[in-house]
Amino acid sequence: MLLPAWCQQHGSKRLSMRKADRLFQIVQILRRSSRPVTADTIAEELETSKRSVYRDIAALIGQRVPIRGEAGIGYVLDTGFDLPPLMFTADEIDAVALGVQWVAGHADPALVRAARDVLAKLAAVLPEDMRGSLEDPSARTPPAWESAADRVDAGALRNAIRAARKIAIRYTDPSGRETDRTLWPLVIGYMDSVRVLIGWCELREDFRTFRLDRINAVIFLADRIPTDPRALRRKWRSTLRPPPRP
Repeated sequence: MLLPAWCQQHGSKRLSMRKADRLFQIVQILRRSSRPVTADTIAEELETSKRSVYRDIAALIGQRVPIRGEAGIGYVLDTGFDLPPLMFTADEIDAVALGVQWVAGHADPALVRAARDVLAKLAAVLPEDMRGSLEDPSARTPPAWESAADRVDAGALRNAIRAARKIAIRYTDPSGRETDRTLWPLVIGYMDSVRVLIGWCELREDFRTFRLDRINAVIFLADRIPTDPRALRRKWRSTLRPPPRP
């Protein structure tokens, strides 16, 4: 299903354009949440009144946008609802361009190609007057300096993560000592100058982080991770702490 035509009528008056933008943003707010979103929350983000939110929700429902819920409880957007790819704000285009720049300067070759493909697909569907913002965005990020070269294929590691299969690695620690580990790979982290693999280490029976430039060899095993990797990733994230303030 596409967003109703009133949200694509760029030639309308300024007041109706503001309303169309607001309706579009409400849909976006509901899309990014898996739980009911209250009118208070929507009103706070859009800097408008709850009364306006109630009117806008009613207008969206009247245009067959599949929103469920009620005042005081919250609203959800049914799955399967889609938006035209050209409906981007200037800030959203800057966000995409900034993300692609960062990936191009910090990620492995497969993700760099994927990021550039995303940019090309977006450019193909954007109106001509918006392509300039994509090609020359107002937000920039510097490339990585002195980035360490990976010794293993990050793309193959991502495939193992998606398949929830174990791997065996030979790793050199900072002191130069080599060890063999069997891991349940969970996440690849992309830092400024290095990439790291986060996984559950069978040897240490805990989460461990391994730099890809220090993994000397990897074997992709047929054995599946004996637990839900999503639950394991949630458990790992719960161990993270923000860095101390200077």
